[in-house]
Amino acid sequence: MGNRLEGKIAAVTGSSSGNGRAIALALAREGATVVCSDIRKSALQGGYEEDIEKDTDDVIRDEGGRAEYLDCDTTKASDVQALVERAVSAFGRLDIMVNNAGVFTGLHTIVDETEEQYDFTMAVNAKGVWLGCKYAIAQMLKQEDTSEGETSRGKIINIASIGGLVGLAAEPAYCASKGAVVNLTRQLAVDYAPERININAICPGFLATAMVRPFLDDPELNKTLHELSPWPHLGTAEDVGKLALYLASDDAEMVTGSMQVLDGGYTAG
Repeated sequence: MGNRLEGKIAAVTGSSSGNGRAIALALAREGATVVCSDIRKSALQGGYEEDIEKDTDDVIRDEGGRAEYLDCDTTKASDVQALVERAVSAFGRLDIMVNNAGVFTGLHTIVDETEEQYDFTMAVNAKGVWLGCKYAIAQMLKQEDTSEGETSRGKIINIASIGGLVGLAAEPAYCASKGAVVNLTRQLAVDYAPERININAICPGFLATAMVRPFLDDPELNKTLHELSPWPHLGTAEDVGKLALYLASDDAEMVTGSMQVLDGGYTAG
């Protein structure tokens, strides 16, 4: 356990599985108190977590950290507002907001994609991040620094995707939703840099998570993904956790409005 985030209060959406779980654990292991949230407390089956049967907040407490869990449907403003309010009522403030909750409805062209699939994808991936930013920023604007030498008033980390930067075959709504996250992140960074609120996005490539498992379990798709990746192996959710930890730390004070690409060079080629 480290202390880079000692005394910091974080909230993470979609924390039960995959990237969200790895981020919550990474922040907690460096001293942050984490308010975990998801639409279900237990991890999705099909993930790659070693202790998948144990809930994220329980793992944090078992390791000696502080955590709470709150049900949160990020498509509902009242749920997201309640998440921010829980962090403040329980722990006094909100220093780090990670808008991670996301969905993927499978591969299909725009001709085959249904309006319901589009609406659902945009509601979670785009509106959910918008709501998370809205209520976190409103809270952070009320806060001043609590320790000397720090100038950042709060950190917001949005989980986008390389699908927000380039077109991915047969993922129209997903790419549209993640593109929205990318440019929302840039816009908010411009508005709130003068208020000393850091707002960045992480754009993961194809990682070993439950969401990507269908790709990895398909021998042809798996082979294609490895061939398209300049790096010899694909990344993991833990890699996303490490990058989120950096963005949440004092080391990233001057980093805002950035798209942190984590794809082993996939989009560089």
